[in-house]
Amino acid sequence: MPTLSYQTAGESHGPAGVAIVTGIPAGLGIDAGFIDSELKRRQGGYGRGGRQRIETDRVEILSGVRLGKAMGSPIAVVVKNKDARLDDVAKTPAVHRPRPGHADLAGSLKWLTDDCRETLERASARETAVRVAACCLGRLLLRELGIEVFGFVRSIGGHETDVAVSEENWKELRDARDASETYCPDAAVTERQKEAIRQAKVDKDTLGGLCEAHVFGVPPGLGSSVSWDLKLDSRLAAAVMGIQAFKCVEIGLGKEVAHRAGSDVHDPIQFDASKRQAASLGFTRPRNNAGGTEGGMTNGQPVVVRGAMKPISTLLRGLPSVNLQTLKSEDSQYERSDVCAVSAASVVMENVVAFEVARAALEKLGGDTMREVVGARDAYLAAARGLGGVSADSPGS
Repeated sequence: MPTLSYQTAGESHGPAGVAIVTGIPAGLGIDAGFIDSELKRRQGGYGRGGRQRIETDRVEILSGVRLGKAMGSPIAVVVKNKDARLDDVAKTPAVHRPRPGHADLAGSLKWLTDDCRETLERASARETAVRVAACCLGRLLLRELGIEVFGFVRSIGGHETDVAVSEENWKELRDARDASETYCPDAAVTERQKEAIRQAKVDKDTLGGLCEAHVFGVPPGLGSSVSWDLKLDSRLAAAVMGIQAFKCVEIGLGKEVAHRAGSDVHDPIQFDASKRQAASLGFTRPRNNAGGTEGGMTNGQPVVVRGAMKPISTLLRGLPSVNLQTLKSEDSQYERSDVCAVSAASVVMENVVAFEVARAALEKLGGDTMREVVGARDAYLAAARGLGGVSADSPGS
């Protein structure tokens, strides 16, 4: 069975974003409606710019699916751009004044050009539209395994909610998130975030924030401790850090672990036979500071990932820069952009996290078809529940 993976292609103002996804087992139901709903969420959020009024993102599936089910072959997905004008020099002129914080200058030096256009077209966050479409396939796989992912905005511009997410309340919080214009499941904080975004627009500035994702129903043992590149937490960090404008990733308690004693960091292990059939296999914790991973592997607790998105690099008022043709000081060039895209970024993060967990699940379970994958899941959990001499079928198990 091939490794679950994806590759995207496309430019911000090219004809389309394209992704090839390999490793999806045959028989997985492909819900294009769900993918479109995630694409719509990615286009939303308070503080978005004019591009979102032009595009209406929809996924097109070109290969690998027959009668609504994956065939086991590579799946090609496309998200077309209505604002496709890459070769129209009048509408997409050369950019000679790089934006601080963007890929403009580094890319121009890398590819030996004084025109930042070709760098920024690929580096643009527009690429995340087709990335969401690709990662949704992994998320559909997780659903077949009883694993759900919930993402939301924790803070924008320093306005942060203190909501505590749990297996018992996440669906309620999802409803609150969906009712929020900033995708924050806290109505009072949402209003403060919106006011901060409005003021940033007046100031011709931009805002960043914190996104958070929780993965429920994850069995222990996904990922591995035997090699650095197999550790699930490192792969999750790489996936989130790979989203445009993300500068920091935390698992569980994150950087706070540096400021506490071990007794206040590590999660005590308990056992509750009445929860033997849960994803945790009956092993419970009074807290989840580890964020569901220990030693690079899931431990049966919810996986918790947090990512920090910096303010968008394109400011309406510009920032001090240098003209690459003259090497004279000038303000950076303006490209149509958002004041705040944290809400959209939370959707991207939710889905890239899902894809990495799905990839780790397939590595653990194997199988070319969903029937084999589900069967392997059931066999593994039954064997794990038999540890300690307690059969899964024993009374009280």
